[in-house]
Amino acid sequence: MSAQLRSVRAATAAASVADRVEAFDWEGVSDSLDAQGSVMLEGLLSPDECRTLAGLYSDEHRFRSRVVMARHGFGRGEYKYFSYPLPRTVAGLRSAFYRRLAPIANRWNAAMRIDVRYPQTHSDFLARCHEAGQVRPTPLLLQYGADDYNCLHQDLYGENVFPLQVAILLSEPGTDFSGGEFVLTEQRPRMQSRPEVVPLRQGDAVVFAVHHRPVQGTRGMYRVNLRHGVSRVRTGHRHTLGVIFHDAE
Repeated sequence: MSAQLRSVRAATAAASVADRVEAFDWEGVSDSLDAQGSVMLEGLLSPDECRTLAGLYSDEHRFRSRVVMARHGFGRGEYKYFSYPLPRTVAGLRSAFYRRLAPIANRWNAAMRIDVRYPQTHSDFLARCHEAGQVRPTPLLLQYGADDYNCLHQDLYGENVFPLQVAILLSEPGTDFSGGEFVLTEQRPRMQSRPEVVPLRQGDAVVFAVHHRPVQGTRGMYRVNLRHGVSRVRTGHRHTLGVIFHDAE
């Protein structure tokens, strides 16, 4: 490992997750989300943080439920939803990302003529979810082995849906696993679907649209529908942290 890379990783570990989220170019993030419906943020978490989070998977006391995908036709592999209180890193990421993403979500809803607006803080948005009966936390850890995959889907858990979410790869491609690419598809009206593969490395995050996003067309603004999933893992094991901002019914 080069001295420069060691220095970058040490700086990443020293800064709080909120500071790291703030350090990204949010004007560029907003532009990429407008143009593509997703954006990759490199080096959000250190390798040690990734391993620590992935290691939580075996601690049953951290989670409220476990889902085996094959039982529900979701794919192969499994995931667990965290219970409250969330691990400090997960809670910090949820709060810090929400503060930056809420203005983008409000701008998108205005463009799509959706009346819903989101408050400035995540705690205020959670209060709205909980008043509507959405009280179960949705951040999750996903675990894949060889031949596992996640079908294209959308994470909608009730009437209150925040339109953006974050996934962070906790394993290293080429070392911990092969295959298992993060995939997005965009279904455009009267057109064929557009695929996108996001080349995540360990510690990288992808911010993406949960359901739909606004696109400027020749006759004005229209909505495109997005889904996301994971291609087949060919070898090894893959762990991912999912940060969803609305709670579930």
